[in-house]
Amino acid sequence: MFEHRTEPLLPRRDFLRRQLLHALLAAAFLLAGIIVGMIGYHALEGQGWVDAFANAAMILSGMGPLDPIKTPAGRIFAGCYAIFSGVAFLTTVGVLLAPVVHRALHRFHLERQEPRE
Repeated sequence: MFEHRTEPLLPRRDFLRRQLLHALLAAAFLLAGIIVGMIGYHALEGQGWVDAFANAAMILSGMGPLDPIKTPAGRIFAGCYAIFSGVAFLTTVGVLLAPVVHRALHRFHLERQEPRE
């Protein structure tokens, strides 16, 4: 997916296309996470879809739930979902930053490379 260190730097247009692809992948991952949270809050806590969305979005963003959790199953789900959300956040940041970091390191390597004879 990424160019080898011996290859030239990717043109800006191709790099932006790669960055867009990674942004779409990150958005799809977050959307899947929101859907899982909504289903869990709806099924286990009996929340309406709007309230389930708000709670799932708040936990996924690291803010915490809006409504108190009432059932033991809901508490277990909320704990597991909070752990998942932390991992999802770090994964999403990694997916978004991977092309940028790779490009910076690739450029640095090209500048330090001695010309071939």
